[in-house]
Amino acid sequence: MGDAFDPTIKPHYPFDALEDARALRAAMKGFGTDEDAIIDVLTKRCAGQRMEIETEFKNEFGRDLIKDLKSELGGKFEKLILALMEPYYDYLAKELNNAMAKIGTNEDVLTEVLCTRGNAEIALINEAYGRLFGKSLEDDISSEVSGHYKRLLVMLLTCSRNEHVVEPELAADMAGSLYDAGEGTLGTDEEAFTTLLAHHSFYQLKMVFDEYEKLSGKTFQQAAESELSGDLKEAVLTIARRTESLPRYFAERLKDAMKGAGTDEAALIRIIVSRSEIDLAAIKKEYMALYHKTLESAIKAETGGDFEKALLSILEGN
Repeated sequence: MGDAFDPTIKPHYPFDALEDARALRAAMKGFGTDEDAIIDVLTKRCAGQRMEIETEFKNEFGRDLIKDLKSELGGKFEKLILALMEPYYDYLAKELNNAMAKIGTNEDVLTEVLCTRGNAEIALINEAYGRLFGKSLEDDISSEVSGHYKRLLVMLLTCSRNEHVVEPELAADMAGSLYDAGEGTLGTDEEAFTTLLAHHSFYQLKMVFDEYEKLSGKTFQQAAESELSGDLKEAVLTIARRTESLPRYFAERLKDAMKGAGTDEAALIRIIVSRSEIDLAAIKKEYMALYHKTLESAIKAETGGDFEKALLSILEGN
C-alpha cells in the first residue's frame, strides 16, 4: 500500500545541541542575518534534535529561539523555518485551525490531513487541538462543514477505522455494495461510500478496490469521480489514493500546489515539512515517476531565495 518509511531527514550524527545553538545565535547576532547558517542547522536536524537546540539556546543565552527567528526572518522563509520548529501534531492541529479560521473553510487542508492518517495519528491530532485551542476539533469541523462530507470527517475523528481486521473473503461483497450504491443504481447512496471508507482498514479497502475493478471494469477512483461531487468526492478520492500509495498521493498534492498561476506555498511547506521524517524520499521518487522531472526542479521553477534554498535542503536530506 505504499506506506513506505523513506525519510530525507534523519537524526544527524555527530550532534551537539549547544554547538548548534551557538551557530544560530551567531547567525542572528549583530547587523544582518546569516540565513544560510540557519538553513544549514535547522533543515539538517530531525525534530527531536531541533527541540534540544531550542532548549540549549534558552539555557546558554537566556533567549527564546522561536522569538529570535520571528524577529530575524520574514515571509515564506520564516513560515517554513517556524514549521520545522513545531512539534509534529501541534503543527498539524494548527494547520487545521488555520484552515477554519478565515471566512470560508479550506476543505482541501481538512481532507489532506484527516483522510490520509490512521487512528493513532488522528487521536494525537485531536489531543493537540484540544490542548492548543481549548475546544474540540470535532466540534469545530462540525460547525464548518456539512452533509456527507461532515459525516465522513466526524467518523474519521472518532477513530472508528477497524485497522487490524483484514477479511479477504468479504472484499467482493463489499465491492458489490459499493457498486450497488453508485454505478448500479439511479442516484448515489453516499452513506454507503462514507461508512465503508471510514470503518475498514486500508488493507481491506485495497482488496475491495481490486474487486471493484473486476466487477465494474472501472477503477474505484473512476467510479467515485462520476458518482460523487464536491468535498465528499475529494475526500473519498483521497482515501482511495492513499490506500493505493501514500507517497504517490503526496506527490500529486505537491504537483497541484504548483500548477497554474501562483503557488500554494502553505501546501508546499506543510507537505515537505510534515513528510520529511516519514516518506519524503519516496514522494520524490513517485514525483519523478509520475511527471518525468524531479521535485527539486519543480520547486526551483516555482520558488526563490532563502525559501527555495531551505525547501531544497530538506529535499536533499542529511
